[in-house]
Amino acid sequence: MKKLVVLTGAGISAESGIKTFRDSDGLWEEYRVEDVATPEGFMRNPEMVLDFYNQRRKEVLKCVPNYGHVGLAELEKNCEVYVITQNIDNLHEKAGSSSVLHLHGEVMKVRSVKDETLITELQPDNCDIHIGDKASDGAQLRPHIVWFGEAVPNIEPAIRLVEEADAFLIVGTSLNVYPAAGLVAYVRPGVPVYLIDPKPVAVPSGIKVKVYQAGASEGMKQFMADFLNEL
Repeated sequence: MKKLVVLTGAGISAESGIKTFRDSDGLWEEYRVEDVATPEGFMRNPEMVLDFYNQRRKEVLKCVPNYGHVGLAELEKNCEVYVITQNIDNLHEKAGSSSVLHLHGEVMKVRSVKDETLITELQPDNCDIHIGDKASDGAQLRPHIVWFGEAVPNIEPAIRLVEEADAFLIVGTSLNVYPAAGLVAYVRPGVPVYLIDPKPVAVPSGIKVKVYQAGASEGMKQFMADFLNEL
């Protein structure tokens, strides 16, 4: 079966009601990135940071996948689909995708501040974390999120997936956030590249891309009609 590798960003979840950080009404309008998405911000005011992600979890729990997510899960009937996402929500999993690699962490998980391998998945009915909540090693829990200035552990597995792709699809990302934005450079010559986004996206020169200038749901319908025809 053909291997379709997909890179998704905030745009695919925006249709489901999850605020993006970069849009004019996005989260950066309300919070300084230095305060809620850096290790230094967590050291300065851990209570505020924990509360910020408690609120994000409540938002995610209210949201349901849109056809951008659902279409990718449906494509597993026809080919191997590997999703690499910059999103911290779980909407790909809710939609039924079986292979999802989170580059920037997962909002429904927390980990020890001392040992990043001690990861706990939170339950929907008990997903708030506060000062004094401890991991099994006795250390404070923190969000299982890759903050600005931290390493991206899953970038190497993501690169390997892209290098093996028979087709590469980009959905809802501006290709401005690195290292995720650099993944398109690992697509083998001759492998088709597709992009779904309502806004113009600057793709590195020399890479031929078929663009669907539409939102995630509508763009996914158009892409699937063409892609299934080509299989």
